[in-house]
Amino acid sequence: MKKIVFFTLLALFFSSTGWSQSADYQQQKAEKIAKGSVFTKIINRELPADIVYEDDDIIAFVPLRLQAPVHLLIVPKKEIYTINDATDEDLIVLGKMMLVAKKLAKEKGIAETGYRLSVNTNEDAGQSVFHLHMHLLGGEKLGQMVGAEKQTDEK
Repeated sequence: MKKIVFFTLLALFFSSTGWSQSADYQQQKAEKIAKGSVFTKIINRELPADIVYEDDDIIAFVPLRLQAPVHLLIVPKKEIYTINDATDEDLIVLGKMMLVAKKLAKEKGIAETGYRLSVNTNEDAGQSVFHLHMHLLGGEKLGQMVGAEKQTDEK
């Protein structure tokens, strides 16, 4: 309950600045953080998952909604809500996430053809689970990033 009150007050403060998340998003975020992450439940084996990698710091598994032929979620076991909440103490685990992604891309046969690593942060990026996680996507041409301008053939 304390978490909900804290995050609601924080949300109200930032909503008055003009550069903030919508009130509905802030409320949903606060409630989800207070309730606990679905990823923490997977880590604690309270929910099932198709786990493809695990060590003391990181777990990786296949998400329920695939966005590419190869789609894995790489998650630190430490619950960090967003990349904005990461601290200097998280430096090693953040770097380890990248190296785990590289390892899994190689194992899945997409290291040479190419893959995308994506971390969504807050409302405009569509973050819906407030436990930092990295998407590893590949196995097909993924196209341009969102909002990328069309490239021309100018030389």
